[in-house]
Amino acid sequence: MTPDRLHLLDGFRLLHDGEPVPVPRGLQRIVAIVGLHPGATRGHLAGSLWPETSEERALSCLRTAIWRLRRSRCCPILAAGDTVRLDPVVTVDVDELIRSVSEVRAGADPRCAREVLAAGGYDLLPGWYEDWVLLDRERLRQLRLHALEELARAHLRAAEHGDALQAALEAMRAEPLRESPHRLIVEIHLAEGNAYEALHAFYVYRDLLRQDLAVEPSPTMCTLVADILGPITARWSTV
Repeated sequence: MTPDRLHLLDGFRLLHDGEPVPVPRGLQRIVAIVGLHPGATRGHLAGSLWPETSEERALSCLRTAIWRLRRSRCCPILAAGDTVRLDPVVTVDVDELIRSVSEVRAGADPRCAREVLAAGGYDLLPGWYEDWVLLDRERLRQLRLHALEELARAHLRAAEHGDALQAALEAMRAEPLRESPHRLIVEIHLAEGNAYEALHAFYVYRDLLRQDLAVEPSPTMCTLVADILGPITARWSTV
């Protein structure tokens, strides 16, 4: 019997028939890295999981961990020769997120990817600080940020302004100092004819940059609201 679902976003969870499978923390590391790196060699896994020990000792630790996992009635991994991988019946939430991102980039209907991308708002294995986790966490964070922006642009092109704004706001929440989602928010408000909302979004971002980084928005960002600010600036200069 094999678990059929591995969750790595928002924490480690292994499910079989919808029920949690208890896995000791030390063995969770094996399952998680195999789920993130399909078909990894024993040498790669051992070096990533026990980087401060000798190669021989690390490989011995890996063999022991695999042996312990195989004693479980719901062992999720398969080891053949030098390769360790998840059993094919196990699905991984990270794989679904990556697949959804690929579909968005390929021009698929953005509504098909919205649910999975929203679920991807959780960090990869929060509270884990190994180097291999940090690298994959940042990789997934960047993938999701770009996908959310692509979603927002796709909805904006289709004049689906509410959905576009939702995706842009989600990207902004994920990385508040990143300019591109703020630009999208301004563009969406302008497309709806909401000059006040566009200006408000611009000034919120400008003040955030000044406070946290002591810099100004880019010329590209300023150009978006130049047509609105021009008449206002001219009016004040004549007073």
